[in-house]
Amino acid sequence: MSIALSGMLVRTDDVCGGQIRIDGTRITIHRIVTLYKQGQSPEEVVQTYPQLSLAHVYSALAYYHANREEVELELVTADTQYDELKRQGTSQDDAS
Repeated sequence: MSIALSGMLVRTDDVCGGQIRIDGTRITIHRIVTLYKQGQSPEEVVQTYPQLSLAHVYSALAYYHANREEVELELVTADTQYDELKRQGTSQDDAS
């Protein structure tokens, strides 16, 4: 039985903040791309997340490579938001 790669990725507004993820999981393509950019091979990503298949990982990476500019912008935005929240949390801790 063949599986359509496009059916492996989904976006649901109320799951994972609306980020594209592997269908049936809460693993986003951002997470897979981050591991990939840190040097993990697709096989290592599957070892990290054994509920995924190589087809899932390659599907996420294919989406990334086809939409690299958009995904990179989303990753930078998420990092910036994280840094700002961390800074705000540190400022509140210092004020206590």
